[in-house]
Amino acid sequence: MNAPRIVLASTSRYRAELLRRLLDGFEQIAPEADEQPLPDETPAVRAVRLAAAKAAAVARNRRDALVIGSDQVAALGEVVLRKPGSLENAHQQLRASSGKIVDFFTGLCVIDGRNGRSRTYTDHTRVAFRALSDDEIQRYVTREHPLDCAGSFKSEGAGISLFERIESEDPTALIGLPLIALARLLRQAGITVP
Repeated sequence: MNAPRIVLASTSRYRAELLRRLLDGFEQIAPEADEQPLPDETPAVRAVRLAAAKAAAVARNRRDALVIGSDQVAALGEVVLRKPGSLENAHQQLRASSGKIVDFFTGLCVIDGRNGRSRTYTDHTRVAFRALSDDEIQRYVTREHPLDCAGSFKSEGAGISLFERIESEDPTALIGLPLIALARLLRQAGITVP
């Protein structure tokens, strides 16, 4: 059997940059998946459900491909932190997270369109924010404009200065694609990963 094409079921530049660490050639396709939360759904369950829904939406039309879907849900206690969309919302999210722990659940799904086999994984990363002043928050959001990032920060950028610590099995999961788990799932699907 020939090696399948690889498709990332996402238009995220962050996920694409991460995937380039493992693979040279892949296609990106925007998935059409309903991202509304289900009643009483935990953040961890939601993350893997959405990752699988995104991968499945693209795999339906790519029977010759290995399709990678991923989704991330950030939670401050019972409150889900979405992408802020504005500097004001980013400031509010960071103010609420100051001195607290935010849990990030990153779901991953790899579907082999050739045989329909699906593999999933969920990463749980805990981010402990240090106590942040309003001036620190304002400087950060002005500098980095983290408007398209759940939790309002970029850990791969200056956002790392907002934390006391990160507890994770895979530091790339916090950026949106857990590469350690993905490399394992790709190998299980017969893809050579360096």
